[in-house]
Amino acid sequence: MSAAPTTPCGPRPDLGAGPPQRRGRLPLPDGRRLGWAEWGPPDGEPVLLCPGAATSRSLGFGTHLLTDLGVRLVSVDRPGLGVSDPQPGRTLPDWPHDVAALASARGLGVPRMVGFSQGAPFALACAAHGVASAVAVVSGGGDMTDPGLADVLDARVRPLVEAVRIDPGRAEQHFAAWAGPDTLWEAMTSHCAGVDRALVDDPSFARACRRAVAEGFAQGPAGYARDAVLTLGRWPLDLRRVTVPVDLWYGERDTSPFHSHRLSEPLLSHVPTVRRHVVPGAGGLLLWTHAADVLRCLLR
Repeated sequence: MSAAPTTPCGPRPDLGAGPPQRRGRLPLPDGRRLGWAEWGPPDGEPVLLCPGAATSRSLGFGTHLLTDLGVRLVSVDRPGLGVSDPQPGRTLPDWPHDVAALASARGLGVPRMVGFSQGAPFALACAAHGVASAVAVVSGGGDMTDPGLADVLDARVRPLVEAVRIDPGRAEQHFAAWAGPDTLWEAMTSHCAGVDRALVDDPSFARACRRAVAEGFAQGPAGYARDAVLTLGRWPLDLRRVTVPVDLWYGERDTSPFHSHRLSEPLLSHVPTVRRHVVPGAGGLLLWTHAADVLRCLLR
């Protein structure tokens, strides 16, 4: 047997991004179909993932831990991404209806949820609408239109937020014209903290991520562009209604202009059940480097 792959610091850990064990498409009441993927024991505790920007359901996390933890991980393509049919004019409060339909059809009950990066407001929408029993927001910012962030927004992000405020339709067209698998991958990796480079440069992890981003754009850029407008615009959510536990997870060394812990202040102010964890030495990819911590906390 060959030796385990190594890094300068020793054996390379399992990054928990293995391919799905089960996949499908769920017919919804309005005729659309929703793409989903699963890992872990079918009778495990359901945890539903809202993936990051333009990332399909095929990229899981902590997949090497699921059997021991007794977790059934489910990931879902948002409308227009992956194999989920588009939903013209969709809003953030529309997403909980899709999740509720999936949960009912797949026997998930009221699942625990994880929102990674751009998936954060979608997971929080489910919490606000009573279709999540607990939420972990991992490397996710708050509502960037919140006045409390006016002096915190990065100079690269502020004009995007302003463009969505002034003319969301035109901003959506701009995002669609700019975005594609290669441009998005370049944008994502260029914002990586130094501590995240080992993951991004890992061939197996990079292949899994790039495959998921390519799948996310399988229908074109419209799904991503709609997500961008929804997440950079004002969130039509009453987060004060959230009664379930919400844990915020950030890497101390995260350098992304979109989701560092400095952008979480609106969530700390508005979500009554929130707790924040800033992990020393971690970067923005702590969903993979600290998957065990996120899942164990969520299960509690």
